[in-house]
Order: sequence, then C-alpha cells, then structure tokens
Amino acid sequence: QVQLVESGGGLVQAGGSLRLSCAASGISFSIYVMGWYRQAPGKQREFVANIASSSSTNYASSVKGRFTILRDNAKNTVYLQMNSLKPEDTAVYYCNALHESSYNYWGHGTQVTVSS
Repeated sequence: QVQLVESGGGLVQAGGSLRLSCAASGISFSIYVMGWYRQAPGKQREFVANIASSSSTNYASSVKGRFTILRDNAKNTVYLQMNSLKPEDTAVYYCNALHESSYNYWGHGTQVTVSS
C-alpha cells in the first residue's frame, strides 16, 4: 500500500521559514519524480516544485529563489524548504509521487498559513 505522509506545516509570520517533509512508503522511491503542489481556498491545485530521480529540479516562478526541494533516497523522504514566506503562500501543500505517468500518488496534505 502506497503512503505519502506530509508533515511540517503550520502558522508562520511573513518572512519566516518552514520545512515540509513527505515520507513515502510502498513505492520504489528513488525512481519516482517527487513533487509538491498546493491549493489555496477557492483556487485550483498548482505546481510548486519537483525533483527527478537524477535530482534535477523544477520550480514554479512564484517560488523560485525562495523554496528549495530536496530528496533523501535513503530515507524515502522529500523536503520542501520554504524561506521568505508570503501571505500568498498560504495553502494546503500536497506531496506527489509520479513514475511514467501511470503511477501517480498523492498525500493528504499539510496546511501552511502565513500571517501578514
């Protein structure tokens, strides 16, 4: 059974930092593209960042330079370091695991709230 369990969300003031973690089980973690998405109230889910098995990364323009995605294959965990947080970063953040388009898994999400 595949599980993606996010943690590390919370309430932080604007300008602050948080680190999200996503622990995966039930998949061959190292071969998956791991990603983070977010969904703000009343908005569609949007891409934040992803990291390939090669550790190459992609970022949404809105977070580039502020967020960093990392993976630890030994721990089956992907991280999202979020710095210089803004109120518009407030959302539920979801972890995603993707392999060859056919294997696509989601976590349940963790709430991030940035106060102004």
